[in-house]
Amino acid sequence: MIKSEKSKQGILDKSFNILFLISACIAIIAVLSIAVFIFFKGSQPFIHGNAEGNYSLWKFLTGTYWKPSNGVFGIGYMIVASIFATIGALVIGVPISLLTAIFIAEIAPKKLASIVRTIIELLASIPSVLYGVFGYEVIVKFVRTISPYNVGDSLLSVIFILSIMILPTIVSISESAIRAVPSAYKEAAYGLGATKTEVIFKTILPAGKSGILAAVVLGVGRAIGETMAVILVAGNPEGNIPRSIFDQVRLITNNIVLEQGYASGLHEEMLFSTGIVLFMFIIIVNLALNIIRKGVVNE
Repeated sequence: MIKSEKSKQGILDKSFNILFLISACIAIIAVLSIAVFIFFKGSQPFIHGNAEGNYSLWKFLTGTYWKPSNGVFGIGYMIVASIFATIGALVIGVPISLLTAIFIAEIAPKKLASIVRTIIELLASIPSVLYGVFGYEVIVKFVRTISPYNVGDSLLSVIFILSIMILPTIVSISESAIRAVPSAYKEAAYGLGATKTEVIFKTILPAGKSGILAAVVLGVGRAIGETMAVILVAGNPEGNIPRSIFDQVRLITNNIVLEQGYASGLHEEMLFSTGIVLFMFIIIVNLALNIIRKGVVNE
């Protein structure tokens, strides 16, 4: 009887192991399928080209104009705009998110912390398009009042909206990282005569830096991949590298969404090529941040 029960339990365990393996394989296959499809479609203009020959990859990556009607496909200015927007969102969003996480985890009374946490979680549940509508009606109008060009659709508007959108991700994970710091660390710091502020910035944050940097990595992913909200506040010009935070911009993600619905032929393939650049951009940024995170943790 006991052997029979052990045999059944062994079969059940093996069945669940197989189920887990299949689930993991499905996830891997999904990622690989998407990557292969995008790379296959996006590489065609540079391998097979059209009646006029292959399109120049260098011209595509460094070009400052995107005019499909004239056969001009340059995304260099979009790459620059995407980098500027991401950096700007991190410069504004990360400090605010980190200070908010510290307030919730270490300073605020439990009831107030619960209220603030709930509000932050609600930010995460708001659809992207509603962020865009808010940005268009509020942020764009505000930027227009301070812009020397009297234009609200700009890089600054994009930075503001992305800064708000990355808050829930970074705050939530940073708070968890801060709470995970052993209380013995804090007690030891207080025992040495440290003040509350010193304990937070010299003990808690260094101890939780791995989780905090992981939060920043996820925040960067959200900022780079955001589309719907950004479209409404960016301006989306056909060319020119932004030289001011008040210049209109077109991000890589915007370009795909704006034109994929009606594109065909070379134009459509170039949009897939843009998708390859976005894919590689996200991978490079995440790898770089993970390397930095591991280096900081190992110090």
